[in-house]
Amino acid sequence: MAGMEIPESLRQLNIQGEYNKLKVTYQKFIDQSIPYAERRWIGFGVSLSLFLIRIFYAQGWYIICYTLGIFLLSQFLGFLTPKFDPSLEHEMQNESIEEGITEENRQDEEFKPFIRRLPEFKFWYNGIRAILVSLFLSFFNIFNLPVFWPILVIYFVILFALTMKRQIQHMIKYKYLPFDFGKTKYRPNSV
Repeated sequence: MAGMEIPESLRQLNIQGEYNKLKVTYQKFIDQSIPYAERRWIGFGVSLSLFLIRIFYAQGWYIICYTLGIFLLSQFLGFLTPKFDPSLEHEMQNESIEEGITEENRQDEEFKPFIRRLPEFKFWYNGIRAILVSLFLSFFNIFNLPVFWPILVIYFVILFALTMKRQIQHMIKYKYLPFDFGKTKYRPNSV
C-alpha cells in the first residue's frame, strides 16, 4: 500500500475539489461583508495606505501607482454616473414635445430614483482587488519601470480636475445628486 501511487485523475479531482472549496469560502466571505460598508471602506483605505507607503519607501513602481490611480478614477466616475444617461432622456423629452405630447401627460410619469452605473459594492470590490494586485506587483522588479514621476503626478492631477469638472457640470445641468445620505428623519410633533 505504501508503494502505490494515487492515479493522476484522482489527484486532479482532489485539486479541483479543493479549488471549489476555496472558491465557495471566498464567495461566502465576500457575501458576508456586504452589509458592513463602513468596515469595507476602512479596509480599502488601509490597503491603499499600505500600497502608497510601499511606493513611497521603495521609491519605485510609479507606473503601477499611476495605473492604479487611473483605474480608481474610472471606477469613481462609474460610481458617480447614473445608469440611464439623463442627456439621452432629455433628448427624448424634446422629441416628445415636438410630437405633441403635452406637459400634463409627462407629469403622470413615475419618479425615477438615482441608480448608479457602478454600484457601491462593485466599486469597492473592483478597487480593493486592484489595490491588492498593485501591491503584489510592486514586489517584482520587472514592473519597476524608470519614469520621471512628477510628470505622472501632474498629468493625473490635471486629468482628475478636468474629469471631475465635466462630471460636476453634468450633475448640475441634469439636476441629479449621486449621493444618498439616508432616509429623511422627521421629529415627532411636540404638542
